[in-house]
Amino acid sequence: MKLSWIEERIFAGRWIAGERITDAIRVGRALNSENITAIINYLGEQYERKQDVNHSVKEYLRLIDDVKKDGIRADIAVKATQIGLMINKLEFLRNYAKIVNFAKKSNVFVWLDMEEREFVEATIDAYVDLMGKGNTGICIQAYLRRSQKDLAMLLKRGAVVRLVKGAYRGSGVGLDAQSTERNYSRLMNYLFVHGMTFTIASHSQRIIERARRMNKRYKRNVTYAMLEGIHQGYAEKLSMEGEQVSVYVPFGPKWKEYAFRRLKELRNIRLLARSMLGG
Repeated sequence: MKLSWIEERIFAGRWIAGERITDAIRVGRALNSENITAIINYLGEQYERKQDVNHSVKEYLRLIDDVKKDGIRADIAVKATQIGLMINKLEFLRNYAKIVNFAKKSNVFVWLDMEEREFVEATIDAYVDLMGKGNTGICIQAYLRRSQKDLAMLLKRGAVVRLVKGAYRGSGVGLDAQSTERNYSRLMNYLFVHGMTFTIASHSQRIIERARRMNKRYKRNVTYAMLEGIHQGYAEKLSMEGEQVSVYVPFGPKWKEYAFRRLKELRNIRLLARSMLGG
């Protein structure tokens, strides 16, 4: 699939902060002005060359340093294959620990994002190894059948979870769209019953409003997360109503791959149109 120049400009302008750390910091500062926390991700994944991995790690360390220096309220989000998993597990673990330890000194929270099914086990294992640091969270994808079991294990260990539908379900494995919706609801229910601190990441106002009603009963430490450029007005409304809100802010030169995946994920035409128009 080849994007036209106009489409590239639209995607870059709405869904991606820009190519540089300064772009992500600028967007983070704007979100903070609305009392919204940024979750900043440096785009890139499935690196097999050590030089690419080392560059990603350096960018994350620079990002953490700039978040601290600029006083931005922001988490960061990293991917396992971006920081060494495609080379070997030891390389990934070493780099993940380096980022988490540096972030802890700067009081920055680190999300470990999830990718395709074949990387899930190693990603969860690495998170469990370092979750004792206290500044880490992990993403769980509703499109995977295994996620119920993973979630139960993680919550027993005191994990901080961000629940998403999953942007990788187009790879031909996992649940279909309707089954993913049902599984998301089941996993969300489980979080409210068994969890304490977690994030509900969804573009569905129906899901978020249901979660808000549930939280009146369970009184959990819940954050509601959305993607940059999608339902921004709703995110601001939630924040004004006293909810904890985060917006996922990707940046970097590898933005085209991210745009393709999000375009496939946003199959609802009305939602896609609203994202382009600023809704």
